[in-house]
Amino acid sequence: MLLRSAAKLLPQCGAIARGSHQRRCVVSASLAINKDETSQQTLNQSGSRFFSSMPSAPPAQQISAFPSIIIGPDTISPQGSFAEAQASFLEPPMDLVEEMLDKLIELKVGIVAHYYMDVELQGILFAIKKRQMELLQSDTSGKIPKFPLVAIADSLKMGDDAVNMCSQSKVESIICLGVDFMSESVSAILGKNGFSNTPVYRATHKHIGCSLAESAEGLNYKAWLNKSAAGKSKALHVVYINTSLETKATSSSIIPTITCTSSNVLQTILQASAQMGPEELRICYGPDTYMGENLVSLLTAVLESKWSDERIKRDLHPEHDQASIRALRDNTDVYPSGNCVVHHMFGQSVVDTVMNDYSDAYVTAHLEVPGEMFQIALKKSLVDDGVVGSTSNILNFIERKVKEASEKGETKRLKFILGTEAGMVTSIVRSVQEILDSSSSKGVEAEIIFPVSSEAVMGVENDGSESATSSLEVVPGVAGGEGCSTAGGCATCPFMKMNDLDAVQDIVDMIGRSSSGGSDTLQLQLNKHLPPNKLGGKKINGRDAIDLGTEPIVYMREFMQSKKMSDSLVERIEKMAM
Repeated sequence: MLLRSAAKLLPQCGAIARGSHQRRCVVSASLAINKDETSQQTLNQSGSRFFSSMPSAPPAQQISAFPSIIIGPDTISPQGSFAEAQASFLEPPMDLVEEMLDKLIELKVGIVAHYYMDVELQGILFAIKKRQMELLQSDTSGKIPKFPLVAIADSLKMGDDAVNMCSQSKVESIICLGVDFMSESVSAILGKNGFSNTPVYRATHKHIGCSLAESAEGLNYKAWLNKSAAGKSKALHVVYINTSLETKATSSSIIPTITCTSSNVLQTILQASAQMGPEELRICYGPDTYMGENLVSLLTAVLESKWSDERIKRDLHPEHDQASIRALRDNTDVYPSGNCVVHHMFGQSVVDTVMNDYSDAYVTAHLEVPGEMFQIALKKSLVDDGVVGSTSNILNFIERKVKEASEKGETKRLKFILGTEAGMVTSIVRSVQEILDSSSSKGVEAEIIFPVSSEAVMGVENDGSESATSSLEVVPGVAGGEGCSTAGGCATCPFMKMNDLDAVQDIVDMIGRSSSGGSDTLQLQLNKHLPPNKLGGKKINGRDAIDLGTEPIVYMREFMQSKKMSDSLVERIEKMAM
């Protein structure tokens, strides 16, 4: 019986789901292994081959146990100091929630935030959204907006949610909580949808960087693209959505470019290869080195697991077979020098502890994590005990496992290793609680395990403002390490954490004072919170730079809707090869 099949989890995939067993599917990794065809011993042997060349994470110290949060039908129980720090803000004070919601409604302000926000901030944002929807059910005055004024999502959906806030809830300004390229993208998407006059504000006037995005902004990346475009063969640059508009514009001016997300990247390269010829098309993937190498490893796993042509067509892509998958793998060029500081820092001792002490746990890993962590999740995913993919894929996997156990009436604790940014725990807790609350079975618990060492937390000195017996005297992050430890892993993004509750309250108050006829000085101060505008008024090769920067996103959206590369993109690729 077929255990897993990724094409079914991805609605934008070209493959078509057939049969009830197709519901049990891998996320975007899309590796399906037949237990009758492949023994566990074979899995381990083949795994050692295709994992051997994967990129490595830094070494690390020994770790005895990981912190975790245990989620029950009516309880949340943090285990360890790091988990206590994560769990302490899951139930925010309702007076603050009511106050923030009242201001958003009065000032017509919407907030879009990334999954990786600070846990305190996420707790508040979730509660604001929930309270708005509760009030909407009994609202007869029409004062409560119908579309949520708060949205927590991945970087692509943040822009879509901002558009819906403007069109359906008539907001007049957007606060974007993320890194700078996200606010820049949200602003560009609003402009493309007729809301160019709606300002997008960041939580701070300071630069909020991103190690991954910035790895594509230097001369090395441009040189790599120029080299890729220099030949006479067909070439397509597949660029990760988590890059700046400037990177996308520069890339588009050099080589045909389409953006991708961690959810659709596999299907993007499969369709492009099938549509333009796997022997002829060279895929240039960047800037995320780990994700690119992991994609190559996925294709290698398909080949070394000896999938039949029929199975590849059924479960991966209808126009591919063994020969074309091999050609796609061999014709994929991955940028060698880009990584996310969060996913990069899952050290070797973290990996060792997962393998030795958590063999009974489901293992999840974002496609950006280093090879060792990815190895474990990929091996587990082959037998439905893990998942590799995007933040949404990880959330869906956890939800599915909890729901399946609840529906069976089981009494057990499901353990999940969270191989991505710890800020996701807020979304996970809310989703798991909803599933458990709606189930008649009360015997299921979910334990979310943070794969970090003690070095991933730091102590805080008691300044006398709190009781010396306070149970929370550590916070995520390490002194001098920007939130990460080269010795023990990184569970929080230092850049994302520049968005905090105080900063959001300050920017809301500034918007309020400005709308009441604030001074020119106040408006100038507010303008410092606008996204970077490096491309405004500029042209590249005679084209508007912003249009050029959004073109790869348009190509991706067309692919997601039609399941094929757009005619204009194919024409560019073929013209370049002449």
